[in-house]
Amino acid sequence: MSIDAAPRAITVRIPEACRMTGIGRSKLYELIKAGDIPTIKVGSMTLVPVRGLEGFLERCGQETVD
Repeated sequence: MSIDAAPRAITVRIPEACRMTGIGRSKLYELIKAGDIPTIKVGSMTLVPVRGLEGFLERCGQETVD
């Protein structure tokens, strides 16, 4: 059994979400405004759940296959 020294993040900030997905900042904000990608506000900080990003990408992949 191995112990993961660096646990996986459950949320990321906007710049990291852009890096992870390859989506530009403006487009990411458009998707957030449209409700396609969920966010969590903590004060002035906007956090994006990694599961929300993964779910969005999965949905996009299914649309292109159909």
